[in-house]
Amino acid sequence: MSSIERDVDHALAYPEPPASPLWHRHGAKARPLTPEQQRRNRELLDIAQRTTRPRSPRPTETLAEAS
Repeated sequence: MSSIERDVDHALAYPEPPASPLWHRHGAKARPLTPEQQRRNRELLDIAQRTTRPRSPRPTETLAEAS
């Protein structure tokens, strides 16, 4: 076995550190939405998916024309 094959990447030899305790929520769960809130969200989502947003204006000349 050559020395290259035995040279292990030591960064991979250690376990991943535990997740931050800030990532875990203790206790308080999110309140469920009321049927009225759910209906409103569905309506807003439906409107958002149907309407088209204006596109950002493009420069009049392309990069090829500019050079």
